[in-house]
Amino acid sequence: MHGSNSVRSSVRRRSLLRNATAALAASTLALSTTPADASPTSPWGELDRHAHPLGDLGALDRMVGNARVVGLGEASHSAHEFFTLKQRVFRHLVTTRGFTTFALEASWSTGLRLDDYVTRGVGDPAQIMRDEFQGQYVFWNTEEYLDLIHWMRRYNTGHPDRPRLRFVGNDLGYPGPDAFDRVTDYLAAHRPDLAGRVDELYAPLKPAAGTQAGPWMFQQLTKDASLREADADRADAALALLRSHGGPNVSDRRAERDHAWAVQNATAIAQSFTAYAFPDDQFPERMRYRDQAMADNTAWWLDHTGGKILLASNNGHVAYVSDNPAEFPTPAGAFLRERLGGRYVSIGLTFHQGTVNALPDFTAQQPRTYTVPPAPRGHNEYVLDRVRHRDFVLDMRSAPAAARNWLAEARPTRSYGLYWSPEDPEIALGHSYDILIHLHRVEAAHVR
Repeated sequence: MHGSNSVRSSVRRRSLLRNATAALAASTLALSTTPADASPTSPWGELDRHAHPLGDLGALDRMVGNARVVGLGEASHSAHEFFTLKQRVFRHLVTTRGFTTFALEASWSTGLRLDDYVTRGVGDPAQIMRDEFQGQYVFWNTEEYLDLIHWMRRYNTGHPDRPRLRFVGNDLGYPGPDAFDRVTDYLAAHRPDLAGRVDELYAPLKPAAGTQAGPWMFQQLTKDASLREADADRADAALALLRSHGGPNVSDRRAERDHAWAVQNATAIAQSFTAYAFPDDQFPERMRYRDQAMADNTAWWLDHTGGKILLASNNGHVAYVSDNPAEFPTPAGAFLRERLGGRYVSIGLTFHQGTVNALPDFTAQQPRTYTVPPAPRGHNEYVLDRVRHRDFVLDMRSAPAAARNWLAEARPTRSYGLYWSPEDPEIALGHSYDILIHLHRVEAAHVR
């Protein structure tokens, strides 16, 4: 979650396919209010002519092109329409562009558990989500995401002749037991000479069975700095052993693959403890490290599983430019663009009005629902909502000059992360994303 690791109250917080067909059909309706300058050559006129209604995803399909990773953002961590749109876009890209992986801004170890269900039917996804989506990930424990997970499993069982759909978490908040088990199981099978030493290093770090993710993350974040540093040292030492000496004694392709996966699981563990080890006065450095890790994990999955990835995350993570560089210096999207070039495409989501879920403050465990009034004059959304399509998609890279110039100017823009805040950061949409999807209205997601 964007900004989820901050414990300072002074920090400015950034914050089911229900009736989807009917809602998207409504995207062709026109709004009656238009800006005063609605001439064809004005910025608004060019936006209006260049936008495509969202009822048909064919335009978005063409905009995505040959990208291998598509970052699809959200202006709030908990809006029903954002989540159902992500499922709809993923389903479309699976059938038209060969996408195979849904990546979520969730812990790597959580992704392992959900991927086991999606690919092999192991476990109960509803229970997994209750176990894992706590604390900073509480907004993912929704009916909308459970519906997505069930659909992915049905797809895999119903299409055995096609590439399997996969689920991955690219974040580092909670290093759950599954990642530890996969490292130690690998060593027991392939390098028993190292297993004892790594077990010893991991013993104080591995969460016990039945541990609740939310309290664990809070405890780790508030632990004494010297203890957090010691935890990170142990995780790094285990990773170094695996990298330097943990390769299979017998060289073959499968053994090399198993070793690569063991190293990645150990890397994810080390990432988590390293992030928590940053001193509290180095919050920006911690956030930069986190976004780098999210990008690295996404790229690793791409390199080692093939296919293509839809990455679901906050606008602030999939973007190229931070809307709060003092505290969130470099988004994951910037790292992915640096690494993948044009194989990464970023899509930002905006909305005009509705309701969203957010936590009222750092001490809260459950979100509340907040009403967001229509965007006032001066906001990006004020003009965007006057495009003739109620909901639309816009390729900002190929927009006419006047529209590109307007999109390049920073203006207040709705952006809600974990915590509710009436403050709207200034965002230059054209510098932040390749593609923009705007929704007229959203409603709060169905938190379970």
